[in-house]
Amino acid sequence: MSSRLIALLMFLATPVLADDSPVQVTPLPDAQVAEFEAEVEALNEPLYSPFIERYVLDELKQLRTDMAAQRHEMMQQVVDREINAVDKAVSYSTNTVTYFFYLIAGATSILVLVGWTSIREIRERVHSLADEEISKLVNQYEQRLHAIEQQLNQKTLHIEENREEIERTQELQSLWLRAAQEHSAAHKIGIYDQILKIKRDDCEALTYKADAVLELGEPQWASNLCHQALLIDPENSHAFYQLACSYTALSQYEEALFYLKEAISRSESYREEITQDPALQPLQEHPGLQKILFPSGE
Repeated sequence: MSSRLIALLMFLATPVLADDSPVQVTPLPDAQVAEFEAEVEALNEPLYSPFIERYVLDELKQLRTDMAAQRHEMMQQVVDREINAVDKAVSYSTNTVTYFFYLIAGATSILVLVGWTSIREIRERVHSLADEEISKLVNQYEQRLHAIEQQLNQKTLHIEENREEIERTQELQSLWLRAAQEHSAAHKIGIYDQILKIKRDDCEALTYKADAVLELGEPQWASNLCHQALLIDPENSHAFYQLACSYTALSQYEEALFYLKEAISRSESYREEITQDPALQPLQEHPGLQKILFPSGE
């Protein structure tokens, strides 16, 4: 009986929660438990009677019944609150949809008042506006692409012209190198003709051709070539010098001295060549040459 009493006292001392799970209770020390058992064993009469035990059991049963009822009531309140929340959400959605349709109806009425009498007209109007905007964009991009195409064509043409100019320059350089390495005057004239065929307004080619023609004994031809060069470049000093050589060969010394003076006035480097050039040898004793070479009487 003592063990049942101790178990009953411990059960009564344990609180019960709503979910029927007892709270963790710290156990009593072994010495205190032993003291309680000794006191219980020392009793001469039991502390309870069957009626008291029955009363305690009835109270426990009633307590569990009340807690179960309280738990049921709490669950019912939670369910009611969830139902209310769902009801409010459904009402809010219904009101929102209703107001949205009211808004559509109002907008449709306004459109009807301004002249758009049907959804088809609205759609056609939207399509026409979209087509107009798309057409504008397409035209703008077509104009831009056309401008880009023109720029590309111009740049391509410019690149092609530069390429042709480079090829022509390389060909001219090779011809000038051949002319410098050639010793025959006739062959030089042929090379200069090729240069003039590529570049007609090349004054240097005309004057050097005139020099080669003088070597062949054709002073009149050489003077004509020099005059052609002066028409292209009136300040070409080499053309004046070659004219002086041509007129010297023609025994027209006054004309030769005039053009020689023009050449020296444009380039002082001809002063040294005058005394060494065989083409001007007949002028070495002419008094006018000394005036040109030494204008201050040195």
